[in-house]
Amino acid sequence: MDYFEINGSNKLNGVVEVSGAKNAVLPLMAAAILNKDKLKISNVPTLSDSITMSKLLEEMGAEVNFESDNSIFVDSSNLDTPFAPYDLVKTMRASFYVLGPLLARFGKAKVSLPGGCAWGPRPVDFHLEGLKALGVKISIENGYVVADGSNLNGNKIHFPKISVGATGNVVMVAILAKGTTTITNAASEPEIQQLCEMLNSMGANISGVGSNTLTIKGVSSLNSISSISVIPDRIEAGTFLNCAQLLVGS
Repeated sequence: MDYFEINGSNKLNGVVEVSGAKNAVLPLMAAAILNKDKLKISNVPTLSDSITMSKLLEEMGAEVNFESDNSIFVDSSNLDTPFAPYDLVKTMRASFYVLGPLLARFGKAKVSLPGGCAWGPRPVDFHLEGLKALGVKISIENGYVVADGSNLNGNKIHFPKISVGATGNVVMVAILAKGTTTITNAASEPEIQQLCEMLNSMGANISGVGSNTLTIKGVSSLNSISSISVIPDRIEAGTFLNCAQLLVGS
């Protein structure tokens, strides 16, 4: 479909329910790797990306079940394979979110670059440089990031440009690193805020949430939580608000 053709003049009315945010649910699903128990994620948008992430988690050994009420259950207690293959990562760049929690849980990970050998590391260089600052040893082998995070230490990290993905990945490692990590020019989007709030509810110590400076005091271990609800999608909400504004003005 190249375009939408809309014939107006019909009066708008009614009530709509805003779906869960795709950009929030994917990092939450990745963070479920750290939960080591059954987690209910509600208000999950019914998108192919959610299904792709669930397949990736299952590939690693997790059990994922979709329910009819737009919720999913992710049981990571038996997740035992810190490997994200190219055939799944290539279909969704956000799959790269699993690198951080895999490193934090297992101390190692092998995750395909989103574009395989053809892309090289540049699209995720902020992720990799941030992880290196925490002591992660990284090599690129045949289109895969091979990472050793057996000796994680806090550090000061500054992103040259704000990156939601890099902020999320680095935070998920820093929470279990020794000492304190300060991230400046960090992303402050609502999706990152919810990720940080989820991690804090699991026992992490992240302050500055909602600002562009995050301070993470490393903890030795995390707790498990049983449920979380995905925040509404602000882009979808904005679309409906624009319609409502036109209705009020008519």
